[in-house]
Amino acid sequence: MTLVEQWRSETPGCQTSVHFNNAGAGLMPTPVTHAIKAHLDLESEIGGYEAYEQQEEAIGKFYSATGKLVNSKPENIAFTSSATNSFARALSSIPFSPGDAILIANEDYVSNQLAFLSLQKRFNLKLLRAPSTENGGVDLDAFYKLAKQHSPVLASITHVPTNSGLVQPVTEIGKICQDLEIPFLLDACQSVGQLPLDVHKIGCDFLSATFRKFLRGPRGAGFLFVSDRILKKNWCPLFIDMKGADWTAPDNFQMQSDATRFEDWELPFALVLGSRAASEYAMQTGINQIRDRNKALMAYLKNKVIANGWQPLDRGNDTCSILTLHFPNCHPRELHNNLKSRHINTSVSQGNYAIIDFQMKKVDWALRISPHYYNTEQEIDQLVDSLVELVRS
Repeated sequence: MTLVEQWRSETPGCQTSVHFNNAGAGLMPTPVTHAIKAHLDLESEIGGYEAYEQQEEAIGKFYSATGKLVNSKPENIAFTSSATNSFARALSSIPFSPGDAILIANEDYVSNQLAFLSLQKRFNLKLLRAPSTENGGVDLDAFYKLAKQHSPVLASITHVPTNSGLVQPVTEIGKICQDLEIPFLLDACQSVGQLPLDVHKIGCDFLSATFRKFLRGPRGAGFLFVSDRILKKNWCPLFIDMKGADWTAPDNFQMQSDATRFEDWELPFALVLGSRAASEYAMQTGINQIRDRNKALMAYLKNKVIANGWQPLDRGNDTCSILTLHFPNCHPRELHNNLKSRHINTSVSQGNYAIIDFQMKKVDWALRISPHYYNTEQEIDQLVDSLVELVRS
């Protein structure tokens, strides 16, 4: 049995669909679903609190398993409900003052942009967007100049925008932030699970991520990395003095010394165990092996796409396992549903998901195709043949 055959045998969804929507939610492997179901069964048999007590040690290993994904210590990891939730908790921990500046890029997802606009309105912040290069991706020289000139209290970048295969130069951005002592928030929602991540090499202070996408974990689960530098500042999303907020922590309040201060008290422990299993499965498979397999699949897909006269929308010096296409004479939902009727899963990104980026590309929607290492070249052939037929008709 080849590795691909093994991965597919451990992925029941491969038997019923051709899944190219891993940037939305990857197909869970058997160890993940088993971990979730086993804990739910245990809760139903002996009770929720009792199940936790019995599985406390196994649940605690979530933090070490997930920390290994990003080369982090366990105490720097917090469990959350999603990447967006992680991102919001990180943002809400920062003690903004009127006139503070935040430095971001153009390619962020709509939920991030809305969070920045909300902060701009609530705290009268300056929102600085570093321009993009002609090839796509943030202009590092412009980013440095804006950071040097305005001394922002936060820099935030999305590693891989949800609507594009672009990979931002986050290590270079992290170096700028470290040199200028600017806290750096990295949205790794679409990169974790498909690309190697090392929070120390990147130099980020926060990293927000989800389990449901390329990590192939359950929905409703995410994690947040918080650096030692931030933990030493005693920042947290619930009790921090927001310099004018209505409530601050009492003098005798003792917050956790680790990243669990960013967690809710009540956690869905079945999902925590499923997330641990997803982290362990990814590490056992090998992130470098996943990256290399995905590169081969994407090269095959791009060659097929270009051979049919279609031009991918994705720009940038570095791209990943997301490819986007626009067909001017097609209705996006109709195209998506016709593929779905053939048991081929894709996704449609609408223009309002990333207004700035889509306006630059002069399109109002894109078909998003996101293969993962358990997909096959034969499935890509099936997808492209279907697109040829549907687009021509």
